[in-house]
Amino acid sequence: MKMRIEKDSMGELEVPEKALYGAQTQRAINNFPISDEPLPEAFIRSLILIKAAAARANESLECITPEMSKAIQNACDELLNTDDLMQHFPVDVFQTGSGTSSNMNANEVIATIASKKLGARVNPNDHVNYGQSSNDVIPSAIHVSATLELTGHLLPVLVHLKDTILEKGTALAGYTKTGRTHLMDAMPVRMDQTFHAWAAQLQDHIDNLTYLENKTTQLAQGGTAVGTGINAHPEFAELFAKELSNLTNVTFSKGNNFFALIGSQDTAVALSGQLKAVAVTYMKIANDLRWMNSGPLAGLGEISLQALQPGSSIMPGKVNPVIPEATAMVAAQVIGNDAAITIGGQSGNFELNVMLPMIAKNLLNSIKLLANSGQLLADNAIATLVVNEDKLNQALHRNPILVTALNPIIGYGKAAEIAKKAYKEGRPVVDVAEEETDISREELLTLLDPAKLTHGGI
Repeated sequence: MKMRIEKDSMGELEVPEKALYGAQTQRAINNFPISDEPLPEAFIRSLILIKAAAARANESLECITPEMSKAIQNACDELLNTDDLMQHFPVDVFQTGSGTSSNMNANEVIATIASKKLGARVNPNDHVNYGQSSNDVIPSAIHVSATLELTGHLLPVLVHLKDTILEKGTALAGYTKTGRTHLMDAMPVRMDQTFHAWAAQLQDHIDNLTYLENKTTQLAQGGTAVGTGINAHPEFAELFAKELSNLTNVTFSKGNNFFALIGSQDTAVALSGQLKAVAVTYMKIANDLRWMNSGPLAGLGEISLQALQPGSSIMPGKVNPVIPEATAMVAAQVIGNDAAITIGGQSGNFELNVMLPMIAKNLLNSIKLLANSGQLLADNAIATLVVNEDKLNQALHRNPILVTALNPIIGYGKAAEIAKKAYKEGRPVVDVAEEETDISREELLTLLDPAKLTHGGI
């Protein structure tokens, strides 16, 4: 590989001849050969948007020339519209805790492109990074990228998943199944009650994530190094937020307290906690589907999920619940991401949190995984499943727990005797109740009708 010599405040360094980045990026590449994993593309795109908005604001404040600003903006546009964006941003996630290496990576790449457009040198620090510090840029990029991924990706998927569940549940309202608590037979429920419960959980998460959006749109930008705003124009923060809002069509605002937004990552921790809650709901839905689909002969077999691929390399004809299984693994990963983010949030030492790149990576990874798996869960599991009515009814009418409906009439003790006898003899509870009580069979059939027993609640 042909190399060129670049220079920074620490001296000279060899850089690949065709690389758009400079010496500081190359030092980071050399220093952090750890995971071979760069920061997510959504984060890098937000970082570039921040640089474009900063150039606009600094031009309006006469901190850089209009020509310089235009060159920087055009460079950002070119990067955002290139198909191979990430080749220019190779810095490892596990780098300096402030994310300075990634900030300078962006500054250097943008400066290289802008210099060619302007026909004069654009300095990464003095021009692209004017009025900024890695310490306010990177926290802002975390908030911006999380906001854009929430609004553009995850929240629409959660609404779609919820709506798909509601629609499917309504279509299955005529089916009654054996309820289960502790994985044991319980009172009957309708299919729509099960599905609509999942939808209610998702709606709560949608509401909570929407509330947190109001926090992620508040930015640290303008606080610079420690929160005091040193070297930034006094009006920069508000003007920057306005320009970024224009670029993204999302309303961002100057943070209420720069010191808090730079010294902590409380909003990211809160958002991660809510993403973990979504993951827990995903896990419940996935496991409920797996149990209901189990069999088809030796399991519950209440539903059949769409057959998507062969389930075994040795057992012909076997089909597995692959979408719920993938969803459950996503849930486990998101829960793990949250644990790392929680520890990262504790690393706000004095005026700066020093685990910012890791927090960014895990937060965006959680959003991406939940969005992608939620789409599959809706379209390839919920929407396409079918109910096995015969299998439902086999267990439903023989369920001794139906005797619970007789408690107000014959008392708990007598009802327990009937249930135990029905279990022991493997007989329908209505037959045993007819023998053990003075209630007519006609009345028993009415009292023990599984479908009617599902109407006591919502």
